[in-house]
Amino acid sequence: METGTSGPWSGHIPGTPGYRRLLLGLFLAGVATFAQLYSPQGLLPLISEDLSITASDAALMVSLATLGLAIGVIPWSYAGDRFGRKRVMGWAIMAACAFSLTAVAVPGLEAILAFRLLEGFALGGVPALALAYLNEEVSAASSALAAGTYISGTTLGGLAGRLLAAPIGELTDWRLGMLAVTVLSVACAVAFLLLAPTARGFTPHRTTFREAVHALAGNLRSPALLVIYAQGFLLMGGFVAMYNYLGFHLAGDPFNLPIALVSLVFVAYLAGTWTSPLAGRLAGRHGRGPVLLVSTAIMITGVLLTLVPSLWVVLPATIVFTGGFFGAHAVASGWAGAAAVAGRAQSASLYNFGYYAGSSLFGWLGGVFLAGAGWPGTVLMTAVLAVVAAILGWFLRSR
Repeated sequence: METGTSGPWSGHIPGTPGYRRLLLGLFLAGVATFAQLYSPQGLLPLISEDLSITASDAALMVSLATLGLAIGVIPWSYAGDRFGRKRVMGWAIMAACAFSLTAVAVPGLEAILAFRLLEGFALGGVPALALAYLNEEVSAASSALAAGTYISGTTLGGLAGRLLAAPIGELTDWRLGMLAVTVLSVACAVAFLLLAPTARGFTPHRTTFREAVHALAGNLRSPALLVIYAQGFLLMGGFVAMYNYLGFHLAGDPFNLPIALVSLVFVAYLAGTWTSPLAGRLAGRHGRGPVLLVSTAIMITGVLLTLVPSLWVVLPATIVFTGGFFGAHAVASGWAGAAAVAGRAQSASLYNFGYYAGSSLFGWLGGVFLAGAGWPGTVLMTAVLAVVAAILGWFLRSR
């Protein structure tokens, strides 16, 4: 239960030093978190070849990390209530870096996957608390825009992890590619701890088991929040599936691209750094519901266009798909905290639980569709998930 707001504090406002430090700090926390989480994604064909495993088994490097994150977000949200948002986020990132270092050092797929699961659990501390911290520390009028800025940090983090790991992995070894990303993440984590201002909109407090159940149950009883949580589950599931297997598609016929070149497709993530804050601004002007629906429609258009067997179409289509996804995610993730009816951090964590559970399930299932029906199978699954999300999102259109 979110209590502890004291005095007349109404949050940092745009243009002030505190606002800039908070956004830059959270931006870097997003980079540190998502660079590590997705660093294996551009390496999956190399991992598959090196360990002599299938594409769907290699994708467990991503799916088990996101599963760990999904499991971790709710416990981390209560740790943030007890010890403070910023402190706990720092603990989480540093623990994740330690697990990441261990994962690249151990032999055998099973041991690697076990440490990726633990790494994901530790990383859950950032998405569990970042948006609650943000909503408590910035003015209400600027919360949607600020959330978009944080999401753009997660976008750049995912991009940096992939672009750094893949070429290093191809030139040397996939383990060294992941190690380079861990070093980057440690630097960003330290910068976050130095930059992010001390919380003024929240006081840490103990949460009893009864209060914990009340905060979760209160949010789960809200039909609108359930629809918002479903957006994360469905859209993220399709998004991760596409990026998990797009590399296999581009490395095979008719494209036959080398892995270092395939990794450049992740530059499409830059579309998210533009559409995330844009969606936040448009949501403040036109309402979150309409912006969510338009973003999802853009995502569907993009994924369907990747069926055209031409790089001149597939690459722009990937940019369209990515921009649409991050626009939808920026709106839905900020909405989960703003529309909370009980605990704000717990509502954000429920959204993240659905978001990463979808990533784990459909990120793996997309490989089953790839094996059974080729790239069109993965595209079909992704498009159906987005259509279902849009149908559910229609009920939020007037909000």
